[in-house]
Amino acid sequence: MPPPVAVSPLIKTARYSALIAGIVYGKRRYDYLKPIAAEERRIEEEEKKVRQEQERIAKELAEAEDTILK
Repeated sequence: MPPPVAVSPLIKTARYSALIAGIVYGKRRYDYLKPIAAEERRIEEEEKKVRQEQERIAKELAEAEDTILK
């Protein structure tokens, strides 16, 4: 196997700069999206509670209709 080729310092600098830029971008993007996702989860939880309450009421009404008809 041939010995490894020496990589140019310019290429090394560019690679590490791109890595650091990607990390910084990812952190900023995460910080931007995190509150949006939290709000969506909160809204979904509220909708789930309302949906469960409606299903409970519908079930009670269905049971009430069954008992009246018997």
